Amino acid sequence: MRIGIPHETKKGEARVAGTPKTVTQLIKLGYTVCVEAGAGSSSSFPDKDYISAGAEIADRETVWDSDIVTKINAPSDEEIDMLHEGATLISMLDAPRAPQLLQKLADKGIDALAMDAVPRISRAQSLDVISSMANIGGYRAVIEASNLFGSFFTGQVTAAGKVPPAKVFVSGTGVAGLAAIGTARSLGAIVRATDIRAETAEQVESMGAEFVAVASADQQLSSDGYAKEATEDYAAAAARMYTEQCKEMDIIITTAQIPGRAAPRLLTEEMVASMKPGSVIVDMAASSGGNVAGSVADQVVVTDNGVKIIGYTDLPGRLPTQASQMFATNILNLLKLVTPAKDGQLTLDTEDVVQRGMLVSREHQVTWPPPEISVSAAPAAAAATSPQAPVEKKEKKRLDRRVLYVGAGLLAALFMVLFFISPESLLGHFMVLMLSVVIGFYVIGNVSHSLHTPLMSVTNAISGIIVVGCLNGLQLLNRDLPLTDPINLAISIISIAGIGLASINVFGGFTVTQRMLNMFRKGQK
Repeated sequence: MRIGIPHETKKGEARVAGTPKTVTQLIKLGYTVCVEAGAGSSSSFPDKDYISAGAEIADRETVWDSDIVTKINAPSDEEIDMLHEGATLISMLDAPRAPQLLQKLADKGIDALAMDAVPRISRAQSLDVISSMANIGGYRAVIEASNLFGSFFTGQVTAAGKVPPAKVFVSGTGVAGLAAIGTARSLGAIVRATDIRAETAEQVESMGAEFVAVASADQQLSSDGYAKEATEDYAAAAARMYTEQCKEMDIIITTAQIPGRAAPRLLTEEMVASMKPGSVIVDMAASSGGNVAGSVADQVVVTDNGVKIIGYTDLPGRLPTQASQMFATNILNLLKLVTPAKDGQLTLDTEDVVQRGMLVSREHQVTWPPPEISVSAAPAAAAATSPQAPVEKKEKKRLDRRVLYVGAGLLAALFMVLFFISPESLLGHFMVLMLSVVIGFYVIGNVSHSLHTPLMSVTNAISGIIVVGCLNGLQLLNRDLPLTDPINLAISIISIAGIGLASINVFGGFTVTQRMLNMFRKGQK
């Protein structure tokens, strides 16, 4: 079967649904591939690279007459007319809000797979275009904000004075939100974030940001990884929180969207008006109505108080090379799934929940919405809510302490036995060893970190203990027997080898320290 990769016709779209790298993999699956001339030029993939990968460069009509057509955006009416009956279309289709489009595809007899309808289950993660593009979008949102923000992200101390770090607030901690948090943190900003799903707090804090919880009893526990519509109680509490944060923040990035519905309104005009002049807001939900009052899709709006509201809906497309590669890889993974024999024949299995979840039209029938999949992304709460759990935890803790006490007692008893059956001199040597451990720790450990790194302090302390121990070993030699006695010889070899190896580490550590100090002395190279 032939796969066609057309040039995207949507205004401003720079991505392409196939790259030279994925074309090579598609050919290995048994397909032939044709690419419309110039389809990848905006993504830095020239036609010659596709030819080198084994694809054919063809005109528009030939590409759209293929058995399988892969693209980024939903097709126009003209493009649907160019498809032949029985063809397969793979692209983003926004099925919940495009019933007329689905009906047109069904009327034409097109088997349509929506890349933005991938079920949120672990087995389908490699196909998840929404997550791939959200990851890029969250990164790009911070870059766009930094372009319009009139100061540094990271704090700096300069000859002209101290520059405080930027304060960034991220609303929504899905894939896009986490990507925005990571990018802002890497640029040195102070980052705070919030989400209606309380279980995301740990993820936020693990990235070095502060999670701002909403004081409401209606926190969600997500069952599928997506946020649901907030209750009135939660919305009121969230509004109070946003009002406080807007007065402090320099940059706010909103990512809250509900699949198939208009985006929830998070920031009111009053909240935006309370922000400092020069502040920046990136509304990543502008395409579905916007989270911010006053945002306009695909525009930058400047409010009366000097706040810039970015409403770009093509954030992933502003990194077209990377976005194309990730999107094309998602499609490649789908085609691997539907080509189990690797014979270039697409085989749809409607019993597979992944394929069925993406299939929106087939054999002149609209097949959307798919049957509901019983999945859960919520953490298991049974142990936390069970009345027996605290008791079991306490019993386990008591048991661990008993084991510790018993072990310590047995060890003490063993030492007592060893002291009674060993020579009298052993106790003296043992006391010397213990004292050397204490002295070595306090002498080496108290060296200033500016003169000695903590790691070198510890290793030198250990090496010093080894030297003292080896010297004690030499004192254990039996003076009544010759040095060639097997026991005396073994003790001598082990002790001398230990002293030599440990000394190398000790002297080497101080040599390195001396060289480091010389780097900060005037007149030294």
